[in-house]
Amino acid sequence: MIRVALADDQALVRAGFRALLAAEDDIEVVGEADDGAGAVALASEQRPDVILMDIRMPGVDGLEATRRIAADPALAGVRIVILTTFDLDEYVFEALRAGASGFLVKDTEPDELLRAVRVVAAGDALLAPGVTRRLIAEFADRQPRPGPAPDALEELTEREREVVALVAHGLSNDEIARRLVVSPATAKTHVSRAMVKLGARDRAQVVVFAYRSGLVLPPKA
Repeated sequence: MIRVALADDQALVRAGFRALLAAEDDIEVVGEADDGAGAVALASEQRPDVILMDIRMPGVDGLEATRRIAADPALAGVRIVILTTFDLDEYVFEALRAGASGFLVKDTEPDELLRAVRVVAAGDALLAPGVTRRLIAEFADRQPRPGPAPDALEELTEREREVVALVAHGLSNDEIARRLVVSPATAKTHVSRAMVKLGARDRAQVVVFAYRSGLVLPPKA
């Protein structure tokens, strides 16, 4: 059972998400919060698998709440999906850097929302949509270089660097396996080892690292 928490200052939005999620046999809504401080408290109390987090809330916003949850080792298993009204919101990139596993626009189709919850709960990052890659590339390009933790880049093997670059381009483990002509299990192992060396919570942070370190260059318009 996937345990989901909702954090949004609009009761109507929360009610809509709750109704959609509760109708699924494999998803349980374990709580709601109407601001970031409540979201942090809810994460500590319920330890949900996924939090759907609005980025703009009064008081403690979704960005700060994400940062606090990601910084708590006891909440390492909690995955955060940022919800935003706009598909290009500069705060979303900051949320990914803070530890979010991806983001969704609030008018996302119901089936896509359900898929996103399942993808993130499985430990993957919500990076497939092209808009996510564009956003990461756009805001990574604004950041000063050199990127963070260059020593971590040195620790990666040549194959691990190659894998990190492919992750940054939005490829899944199966797609990486086909590209490198290895088994999916081997591709997953390379990704997992790279994540450990980079200290990344999930693939979203691997992507951010790839751009920030200069391993992958943002595409030019």
